[in-house]
Amino acid sequence: MARYDCSKCPGYCCSYPVIPLKKRDVERLAKHFSLTFAKARAKFTKVDGDEPYAMRRKADEHFGRICRFFDTTARRCTIYHARPTICREYPGGKSCGYYDFLLSERETQEDPTHIASTWNV
Repeated sequence: MARYDCSKCPGYCCSYPVIPLKKRDVERLAKHFSLTFAKARAKFTKVDGDEPYAMRRKADEHFGRICRFFDTTARRCTIYHARPTICREYPGGKSCGYYDFLLSERETQEDPTHIASTWNV
């Protein structure tokens, strides 16, 4: 069972500098939007270093740049059922590092003595 809840996250993983896609991901996006592969590739991807298919991104007030399909108001994915492989596989385990960090921060804010005991103060 996963130890995180994406619905309570501001979209940290969607803000990575490069969101690599596979050819199959572009095909999935093309089908989702009723586009040809070539049109979907031109509209949704760019070449980024060694990545022939990297997701185009857009401005975001919290992270600077974020996936073009991320709703910056609702803070959620707008193409969840057509999302790329990397998104489907994230975080690759039962725990999300960002979610763990947020939980730790919340626990610390709720219990100020937690800081003192952690630092042996």
